[in-house]
Amino acid sequence: MSTHFFGDTAVLLGRSMRHIFRSADTIITTAITPIALMLLFVYVFGGAIRTGTENYVNYLLPGIMLIAIASGIVHRCSLVHRHEERHFRAVPLHAIARSSVLWAHVLTSMVANGLSLVIIMLVALLMGFRTSASLLAWLAIVGILALFTLALTWLAIIAGLTAKSVDGAGGFSYPLIFLPFISSAFVPTATMPGPVRAFAENQPVTSIVNTIQDLFEQRPIGSDIWVALAWCLGILIIAYFFATAAYRRRIS
Repeated sequence: MSTHFFGDTAVLLGRSMRHIFRSADTIITTAITPIALMLLFVYVFGGAIRTGTENYVNYLLPGIMLIAIASGIVHRCSLVHRHEERHFRAVPLHAIARSSVLWAHVLTSMVANGLSLVIIMLVALLMGFRTSASLLAWLAIVGILALFTLALTWLAIIAGLTAKSVDGAGGFSYPLIFLPFISSAFVPTATMPGPVRAFAENQPVTSIVNTIQDLFEQRPIGSDIWVALAWCLGILIIAYFFATAAYRRRIS
């Protein structure tokens, strides 16, 4: 690793963060769709949905947070594609540590998605979200969401580096937004038809949602947390490998 890696990453991250704070509408826009879905499901569909819980906002919030992260990842795909096009034209490759470019994108994604989640959490509190989760439970929730964001961000980098156009980069990640709809995020999987239920119960979002729901409600954590961690770590490792390989090909 270059001795300039940390300094170069800090400089690039600082530039990205200044752009984010100058264009706060990007974070707000990313949060609008998940908030709209939360309002729709709670106030329009909520009365007809039976989840076995008294507070549907509590049940719904984990899935909404995952949708918000996926929405931010779609935006990150497009940014990676646009920024790398400008970077390869304008910046000599020997001028910076090469891996710092990718890590600056990753860290910016973590911060931007974190800010969006804070906005969504504040809206959920206004809608009646309440939890008695302990500090340790909250730390576990933050850790799982951060790991999920990290894994999807490296996927976004692959799309951003390999897509032929900005639209292609963003469109590649849109299926990620729909995964929570075929999971336990909105209704229990037991209410679903057989094939749909089988898919829902064996995809990563369900285990993550179930884990966060249990942490919010201070219920005993079952095997879902290990399944969730295995999914996130598996995606992260594979995505990191292919993203760095794509970047090396791009700069060679």
